[in-house]
Amino acid sequence: MDGDTLGFAGRILLALVLGGLIGLEREVDGHPAGFRTHITVAVGAALFGIISVDGFDRFVAERASSNIQIDVTRVASQVVVGIGFLGAGTIVKNRGAVRGLTTAASLWVAAAVGLAVGITAYGAAVVTTVAVLVSLTVLRIPQRKLLQYFSARRRTVSISLEKEADVGALVSALHGLPGVEVKSLSVRSVDSTPIVEADLKPGPGVSLDRDLAELADRDDVQGIEVS
Repeated sequence: MDGDTLGFAGRILLALVLGGLIGLEREVDGHPAGFRTHITVAVGAALFGIISVDGFDRFVAERASSNIQIDVTRVASQVVVGIGFLGAGTIVKNRGAVRGLTTAASLWVAAAVGLAVGITAYGAAVVTTVAVLVSLTVLRIPQRKLLQYFSARRRTVSISLEKEADVGALVSALHGLPGVEVKSLSVRSVDSTPIVEADLKPGPGVSLDRDLAELADRDDVQGIEVS
């Protein structure tokens, strides 16, 4: 591949920073595809872009100079599409929780690294590998610290009600908690006992523990579990 390895590294690192900023916002807001997933996808996409733009210059020829025209980019494009099916197989959804997104993204970027090595883009492949490894390992520490700063007080509560309780009244009470945002809510029944599960995010200065204690004192509430 013709070009400056430092230039490739700059593109990949910029993709790391920009993808991380987007992923941080998503993770703070509670979405399953968060900080490291977005970094991995952004870095992989950057490498695919480098390969598409700079990887096949040696095969460019004037149409009049040959009776045979070869589209050498077709294989690369099929790798980009085909790896999605493999990544989808690693994503599992279980009772509202999504697992395997980062693994799917790492598989996708690994395909980009392999393709880069295959066309002798060794510098871009090495830099991408280092960037992804930093994302998946070293960045776990600042990720936890940032999450603690922005949204450490977010709680998931499971509220068991009396069998004849008015579920709608409790749901209204949850939505009426001052300064508390209900991110998600579901209702299920276990042995005829209604159970309300909610993901709550208190605003600055709001004591969620106090609000939950007041809910626990209601006559229609059997108990509250917090995670």
